[in-house]
Amino acid sequence: MNNRSREIHLPDEEARSVLRKRTRRGFLVGGLAAVGAIGGYEWLGRAPQENDQPWPIRRVLQANGALSHGYLSDGHLAPTYSPRDITPLKSNGDIGLKEEMDPSKWNLSVSAESGGPSLTLLLRDIQALPRVEMITRFCCIEGWSTISHWTGARFSDFTKRYYPPGRELTKYVSMTTPDEDYYVGLDMKSALHPQTLLAYAYDGKPLTPDHGAPLRLIIPVKYGIKSIKRIGAIQYTNKKPDDYWAEVGYDWFAGL
Repeated sequence: MNNRSREIHLPDEEARSVLRKRTRRGFLVGGLAAVGAIGGYEWLGRAPQENDQPWPIRRVLQANGALSHGYLSDGHLAPTYSPRDITPLKSNGDIGLKEEMDPSKWNLSVSAESGGPSLTLLLRDIQALPRVEMITRFCCIEGWSTISHWTGARFSDFTKRYYPPGRELTKYVSMTTPDEDYYVGLDMKSALHPQTLLAYAYDGKPLTPDHGAPLRLIIPVKYGIKSIKRIGAIQYTNKKPDDYWAEVGYDWFAGL
C-alpha cells in the first residue's frame, strides 16, 4: 500500500496565481519583520546609556549575571587538564602594566570596610599559604582560549588568613593595579570559589611582567577580563565595585 500523500495537480494559471499570493504574503511578512527590526534598532540607539550600553541591553547583561551567579557554586568547577594539553598563553592587555616596577619593592595593600586594620603584605606572605597548582582553560572575551598552568594560593585561603577575624564577610571584593589604571570587581561567591587563585607562577616559573608579575588573579569560571594582572590593592567591600570593562559596555559578572 502506498502511504505517500496524494499529489495535487493544478492548472498552470491557477498554480501561478497561488504562487503570486504566497510570494506577496512572504514579502509582506518579511517586510514587516524588517521594519520591526529597524525600528527596534533605532529605539535601542535612542535609549539612554548605562555604562556605555543602551539601558535595555544593560538590563539583559544584568539578568545574565544574576543567572550565572545563581548556578555558580563550589561544585561548579571549570574543567582541568593534563600537562600535555598546555598551550602558550599570549600576553593580552597591558592596562596597569605600563610603568616599570621593581618586584622587590612590590607590596599588596589589603583593607576591609567591615573594620580591622589595613595590611601591607609581601609576596612571601602569599607564598606562605597552601600552594595550589591547576591546569585550566583561560578564555578571552575576544573569542580565543588556551590551556594554562598556574601556581598560587586560593583566594579563599587568603581570606581565611587575612580577613579581619570576627567580622561579617562583605558582599564584594575590589582589586586594582598599583597605578589604579585597571580594576575589577567580584561578588564574594566568585571570589571564594575553590578555583579562584592568587597566582605567582605561570608554567612552573615566576610570573613575568607581561603576565602580571609578581601577583595576578586567575579565575577560570570567568572570562579573562576578570583575571587582573599585577594586583596592588585588595579591598573587601559591601558596595558593588567599579569594573574597568563593565564601564565600557561589557558584562560585570563575566561568567562562563
